[in-house]
Amino acid sequence: MKSKEFRGIKSTTLLYFIQETAKSLFRNGVMTVASMITVAVSTLILGSFLLLFFNSNHIASYLENSVQISVYMENRTSEEDINTTGAELAALPGVSEVKTVTKEEAMRRFKQRLGENASILDALEDNPLPYSFEVHVDTPERIGQITPIIQKMKKVESVRYARDVVEQLFQFTRIIRTGGVLLIALMMGGTLFIIINTIRLTVMNRRKEINIMKYVGATDWFIRWPFMMEGITIGLAGTVFSTIVLTFIYGASVDKFQQAMPFIPVLSTWPLMLWMWMGLLAFGAGIGALGSYISLKKYLQV
Repeated sequence: MKSKEFRGIKSTTLLYFIQETAKSLFRNGVMTVASMITVAVSTLILGSFLLLFFNSNHIASYLENSVQISVYMENRTSEEDINTTGAELAALPGVSEVKTVTKEEAMRRFKQRLGENASILDALEDNPLPYSFEVHVDTPERIGQITPIIQKMKKVESVRYARDVVEQLFQFTRIIRTGGVLLIALMMGGTLFIIINTIRLTVMNRRKEINIMKYVGATDWFIRWPFMMEGITIGLAGTVFSTIVLTFIYGASVDKFQQAMPFIPVLSTWPLMLWMWMGLLAFGAGIGALGSYISLKKYLQV
């Protein structure tokens, strides 16, 4: 019997919270709309920065994985030595792929680079270009570790990779990742600050109501819940609007960008926007609840 009464009280209380939340949202219509617009604009800006960060990080990772080591063999190298060297390269720690470039393939590529002037190579009786290997590694940091090992291998003439490019690439990716995280943290902090101050205006308009409830014996959480539910509703409503806008803008931008620059990899709309929806909605609801909680603290200290 007691458990039934307890459940009845709980459901009645929840219904009261929902009714009070709905009344407050409609009663303070102008402030509600203003708060939703603030949340929408803030999360739209935050979401744009997140999409920019994710794509920059994706492009940086793609560039890192595109870095390769070119291993050139001595001119007079037997097929057995080439096979042995290829097996040794594949066995090195961190090597993800080893591609053999024959003398014929090297000549074909060289002619392609020369373009219209490729005919000057027709006078050559023998192909002077050596056999080589293109070595890909799992992380760019591996390049500096395995290059000295490769240079000591039998029949290896030289080892080359764009050292300056790799070092600049490392610096570029560090800036993107570190700077992106700091910028997003600042954006989240700024969004929280704006939303807290917006919700605080709503709370200030109802401070007399809060004081009366406090004096008649209502607990802090009984007073707090309708406001927090109001904050969650405002946060979700504003975030839903901004995320819909963001999805359409990003989808159209990706299509145009891929048509203009197909050689630069960008993240496709889905499933990226699904994760954005989940993340931003959770952020909007959480920031609305937190904004209400923080804004109420002052008025509950009676």
